[in-house]
Amino acid sequence: MIEFPNHSRSYDQTRRAVRFWGYESAIEASFFVTEGALKRLQSDAYLDEPGLLHAFDANRDRICAAAARVYVRGSRGSYDLVAANF
Repeated sequence: MIEFPNHSRSYDQTRRAVRFWGYESAIEASFFVTEGALKRLQSDAYLDEPGLLHAFDANRDRICAAAARVYVRGSRGSYDLVAANF
């Protein structure tokens, strides 16, 4: 089962997404929550770095639950969470 003990997250301007990490034993997986997904979760979010990071923080539990649903062990190194995942 994947877990999300690391509360670090960062804004990736190139991908227009917030990146965070999950771990299953020693396996690390990167997750990217797109701007559209964050806007779906929090419709009043500002579409700039502080606004998207705030939307991520306010919805962390829902985001981690969605990430756990899309995660497949060893499948790939990174996962994109889009509006349809919510």
